[in-house]
Amino acid sequence: MLGLPFRAVAPEVDESRHASEQPEALVTRLACDKARAVAAREPGALVLAADTTVVLRGRVFEKPADAAEAVDMLRRLQGRKHQVLTAVAVAQDGRLEHALDVTDVTFRKLSDATIEEYVATGEPLDKAGAYAIQEEGDPYLTVVEGSVSNVIGLPMESLAKAFAWLSK
Repeated sequence: MLGLPFRAVAPEVDESRHASEQPEALVTRLACDKARAVAAREPGALVLAADTTVVLRGRVFEKPADAAEAVDMLRRLQGRKHQVLTAVAVAQDGRLEHALDVTDVTFRKLSDATIEEYVATGEPLDKAGAYAIQEEGDPYLTVVEGSVSNVIGLPMESLAKAFAWLSK
């Protein structure tokens, strides 16, 4: 979207949630751990990392393990306001900055058939909360309060905050 050249490098980070870790702390820790891990292997590189999760009344919805879990997640989320949390972290040569973005999203009430048809597209299987709004999931949302780019994948507002330290 920004037209910047980039290279994707997979971090080697354990993404397990720590006992009693709050969702905000979870995504922030994971984004920072990912940025540090890649920056350590890529001296001098400017590294951007992120982590996203979906939260409904304190319950964390990460990527579904399979289609059945995706259907269950969507049944729980439909008709309810929930939050999409994304932390971004920028690292370079031992420096690290991070920002957190929280967006409220509400789904329409969906029939079981609609949920199953959507899951059958395969789109929800690699997404936190089992949905994406930039593809098939768009027509199912009624309200987005906050950053739409956060829900799509990478919150541009928080990314700008994390990059701001470069100009200092």
